[in-house]
Amino acid sequence: MGENDERGAASVLVLRKVRQILECFTIERAELTLQQITKATGLPASTCQRLVTSLVREGFLDRHGDVYRIGLALVRWAAPGTLGLDIVQLTRPAVQWLRDRTGESACLFVRDGPFRTVVSLAETRAAVMRIATVGMVMPLHAGSAGKVFMAFDPEARRAAVGHGLVRHTARTVVDIDVLDEQLAEVRRNGYSATFEERDAGAASISAPVFGSSGELVAVLGMLAPTQRLTPADVGEIAPQVVAAAEDASRRLGHRPAAG
Repeated sequence: MGENDERGAASVLVLRKVRQILECFTIERAELTLQQITKATGLPASTCQRLVTSLVREGFLDRHGDVYRIGLALVRWAAPGTLGLDIVQLTRPAVQWLRDRTGESACLFVRDGPFRTVVSLAETRAAVMRIATVGMVMPLHAGSAGKVFMAFDPEARRAAVGHGLVRHTARTVVDIDVLDEQLAEVRRNGYSATFEERDAGAASISAPVFGSSGELVAVLGMLAPTQRLTPADVGEIAPQVVAAAEDASRRLGHRPAAG
């Protein structure tokens, strides 16, 4: 094997080890200690420590005290990957319209199993905001966007229930019967509004986005702190969210059934 081949093989080996480290982090285990990372990867302790230190330095991991998590820089670098998605490009005007109309952050979500991911975001210009980033992953059962996915896609409900209804706040719904009652209401109303189900002080209203064949392809929602979005505001704001979601659906080729 030549010198260049040896260097290439060594580089691939390092990348494989880096991937092992990054794959240790999951929704359920978002923060890990160095000892937990070493155990999960099976790498020698010295090798793991050296690579983790390098990943922190380069922004792939963030360190907070004794625990590590996926770095925000890595999330930002991943964001441009969503721009090539037709759904992101086509629905961007609807997302921006919702932000401008409500003055609050607007997000487009897609589903992956029992989770939902932000793929498009128009941030509020207000000083106090609900933090959201492109690439942010959240559970289905806590929050209005997830409720819409479950209400209009039976597979989404099965995935969420099968994964487990974990309590995030005192207001997280973990009773399946109560959840099903709420999902039926979402289908009747055409939108979901939730308050402090995933984070204290946070509220959201979301509506379904359908594709050309009538299938649910995404959910569009607005996010706000509870000091600016209360249950009393839902009657006024929900129709705007629904209108934006209907516009996004039209941009994806959806045509509602006549009558």
